[in-house]
Amino acid sequence: MTPSEPRNAPLKPDPRLNAYFSDEDERRRVTRAMFDQAAAGYDEAERLTGFGSGPWYRHEVLRRNGLAAGMHLLDVAAGTGLVTVAGLALVGPQGRVLALDPSPGMLAELRRKVDVETIEGYAEAIPLPDAHVDFISMGYALRHVGDMDRAFAEYHRVLRPGGRVCLMEISRPHNRLGQWLLATYLGRVVPLLSRFGRRQADVGRLWAYYGDTVAAAIEPAQILDTLRRTGFEDVRCSVTFGIFREYLARKPAQAS
Repeated sequence: MTPSEPRNAPLKPDPRLNAYFSDEDERRRVTRAMFDQAAAGYDEAERLTGFGSGPWYRHEVLRRNGLAAGMHLLDVAAGTGLVTVAGLALVGPQGRVLALDPSPGMLAELRRKVDVETIEGYAEAIPLPDAHVDFISMGYALRHVGDMDRAFAEYHRVLRPGGRVCLMEISRPHNRLGQWLLATYLGRVVPLLSRFGRRQADVGRLWAYYGDTVAAAIEPAQILDTLRRTGFEDVRCSVTFGIFREYLARKPAQAS
């Protein structure tokens, strides 16, 4: 199977996101600004969001899905490096980690933690050669991608034959009460609690946006179908606690 051509146009913004932007160019400007402004307080807000379980969970997800010593990892939408740190620990000194993100503010925070190569850019246009890495990770950022087909086609391109992709994501609860509780926690409780953290930053708007992107998230079946359509195999999804999803896929070892 060969990858299909990516679509010519990005996904249209969900009506629930119209309050933030109206087209792809505006989406990029607005979201980069939100991430830059929230960068200094991002880790504190994330710790509250995950109830402190994030470091263990990210490390475990990458480990059991095949990231190992000596591998070359590309962490897409790396942000402040929460997944990057877990990946670096697994690949060890013989491995290599690259961190890609469009927000210079987030990448600056990442470089405070770890000494890895950082790349300012988007998932839809990765400035790396073909067949360059063994593993691609993406932590809770698929909802922010404007064109999923192009992003997955890029993942397929930069992965070496047999390489794996692991996408961690939050999906909306099935019932309305669960949806309301999650949106309230992300949009109101976390920003309020983060104000008492050691580092002050404007995370309120970003976390409200997070809640809205969860509500507007693409259905899991469409994500899996797009992975298959762009050339991946062994495509599957696992769910933890009803909302934490892992989308997993592998680039064929040989062209068919």
